[in-house]
Amino acid sequence: MAEEKKLFKVKIDNISVEVEPGTTILNAARKIGGDIVPPAMCYYSKLQGSGGKCRTCLVKVTKGSEADPRPMPKLVASCRTNVMDGMEVANITSPEVQEARKGVVEFLLLNHPLDCPICDQAGECHLQDLGYEHGADGTRYEFKRRTFDQIDIGDNIKLHMTRCILCYRCVYTADQLTNRREHGILGRGEHAEISTYIHKALDNDFIGNVIDVCPVGALTDKTFRFKNRVWFLKPMDAHRNCDKCCGKTVLWMRGDEIFRVTARKDKYGEVEEFICDTCRFHTKEASAWTIEGPRRIDRHSVISQSHYVGTVKPKDTLTDVLDGRQPRLLMDIHSVSNVNRPEIHLSQIDGPAHSDDFNKGQKTES
Repeated sequence: MAEEKKLFKVKIDNISVEVEPGTTILNAARKIGGDIVPPAMCYYSKLQGSGGKCRTCLVKVTKGSEADPRPMPKLVASCRTNVMDGMEVANITSPEVQEARKGVVEFLLLNHPLDCPICDQAGECHLQDLGYEHGADGTRYEFKRRTFDQIDIGDNIKLHMTRCILCYRCVYTADQLTNRREHGILGRGEHAEISTYIHKALDNDFIGNVIDVCPVGALTDKTFRFKNRVWFLKPMDAHRNCDKCCGKTVLWMRGDEIFRVTARKDKYGEVEEFICDTCRFHTKEASAWTIEGPRRIDRHSVISQSHYVGTVKPKDTLTDVLDGRQPRLLMDIHSVSNVNRPEIHLSQIDGPAHSDDFNKGQKTES
């Protein structure tokens, strides 16, 4: 009989959870769920080595463990810090964490352009959500923002380095999903940028996944650019027989037209299974897919607007109050009001309507 693995008891924002040794604070919080889960712009559970770049997931460890109850002297990145038995962590209950997160967001937005109205990522951008939840009203930055030219790093991918926050997700994706990696971080400090080596094109079968993992609008799908807004499209779960990938995708449709194809993502915005470029870029005919049905979208997301799937009309309780009797009109507003007289039509009044118009009508009638 296999020996049971010892679980660590951890308390996050006064909520206890048991997790396996080696679990990070971030994943322990995700096991609890809800508002106590720290935001993460660079960590990606499917990518080895990710995390520790953006610092948005900072938390305060108020108790190290049962063996050593001393608090950690500084805030720690929850995506890179493993839990200990008896550890206690403060996230949303710590004013220090909230203030630090506000500073991190301000730092991320120093060079980020205010081009949300024309950005294809608008409506599903994690930086937008982070800025709304933790951002400041203004910026203290007085210097010129850094700028880069838009470049094509493949037949179907355009790079906007001005929007990039250097989360490294796309680098890890290309490194771990494709046979060779031809792009990475070039330069140092404020000159650091994502780029291809000697401007080679990214043409691997799975390179399109760098678009899905990008938390901002730095890497965009050229087959979808400026064609529509995500909240005007209806995401549909679909699949097809593909010899390269799982073939399970989300079709972003308007009527019978497919505007873009993406991988399916979980509630933390992480891809469930990566898909190939054939499914993503080259299969835009509805007849090529088996459509399973509308994808469930969080009701708080702007993408869910006008998508009334599975809604239940609330019961009208008025008839129960009246013991089954139907309500009847007790008075006619036209018979008791001198302001809204049925014989006076607003469309026939010259100029804007005024109370004198209705008074005249009343005098004329008498």
